Amino acid sequence: MLKHLTIPRGPLELAADLHLPDPSDSGAPLRAVVLSTPGSSVKEQIGANYASRLAALGIAALVFDPAHQGQSGGEPRDLEDPYRRGEDISYAIDALTTIPGIDPRRVGVLGICAGGGYAVHTARTDHRIKAVSTIVPGNMGTSFRSFQLDGPTAALDTLADARIEETRSGQLSRVTWLPDTLQDAAAAGLTDIDTTQAITYYRTERGRNEHSTNQRLSRGDSLLLGYDAFHLADQLMTQPLQIILAGRIGNTGSYDTGMQLWKLAPNPVDLMVIDGAGHYEMYDEPEYVDAAVERLADFYLNNL
Repeated sequence: MLKHLTIPRGPLELAADLHLPDPSDSGAPLRAVVLSTPGSSVKEQIGANYASRLAALGIAALVFDPAHQGQSGGEPRDLEDPYRRGEDISYAIDALTTIPGIDPRRVGVLGICAGGGYAVHTARTDHRIKAVSTIVPGNMGTSFRSFQLDGPTAALDTLADARIEETRSGQLSRVTWLPDTLQDAAAAGLTDIDTTQAITYYRTERGRNEHSTNQRLSRGDSLLLGYDAFHLADQLMTQPLQIILAGRIGNTGSYDTGMQLWKLAPNPVDLMVIDGAGHYEMYDEPEYVDAAVERLADFYLNNL
C-alpha cells in the first residue's frame, strides 16, 4: 500500500511516499525505516525499489525527495547541500512518528550511496534513529575532494570566484551529475563500467524519472568539499550498524568507504558483501536487491 505525503520542513515541504505493509490483524504498531537516497535520485527510483520490498516484509518505509530537488520545495533548485540532506531525514522522522500505527520508538534509517553518508551523519545526533543500515555507502566529502585535479583548496578558490560572478549576473550555474548519454560519456573518455552502468540506470528508460534533472547547482559544491559524513561517528553514533557492499570493486569508492565505516563505528553488527554485484547494480537488479532486502529485514526485525 502506497500513501503520498507532504512533510512540513520549515518554510517549504518535502514530497514523500510511505510504503506500508498490507493491513495486519494483530494491530501491533509497525517498525519503520526512513530512506536516504543517492545524490541526484528521486523517490520513485532506487528508494522505491527498496521501500516497496521492505513493506512487503512487514516494515513501513518512507522515501522522500530532498529539499530543492524532485517534487519537494526549495529554491534554488538542484541544490545538493549535505547538511540539509541530513536535516531532511530528521524532518521525515518528525512526520513518520505522528502517523497512526507507526511505533515512534522503532524507527531506523537506510542510506544508499551518498544517502548512506547522510544517514550516518544524521544518526550521530538524532538518536530517535534506533538502527542504521547503509548500502554501497558514500562519503560525499571524501569523493568530491578526491575528484579535484588541482586539490580541494584550488577548487574552493575557483568556486569563490564563480559565486562572485553569479551574484553580479544573477545567473546560477549548474553542472551535470553524469553525461546524458553513453555517446557523450565515450566522447569524454568515460568508458569504465561504473560510469556506463550509472548512465544506463539514470539516463535510460531503465531508471529515468522526469523529476530527476541530472543537474547540480555549482555553488553547492563548496559545501560538499568541506563535508565529512563520518565526523565524530566514532564517538556519537551508538546505534547498531549494518553495511551492505557490492562485491565487484569499481571506481565509486563505496567498498572502501563501507570498510572504513565498519572499522570506525562503535556498534557494527552486520557486514554483507554481495558477490558479483557492482555499485549501480545494487540499485535495481532483482538478484542483488532481493538479497540485500532479505538481510535488511533481518537486521531491522532484530534491532528495532
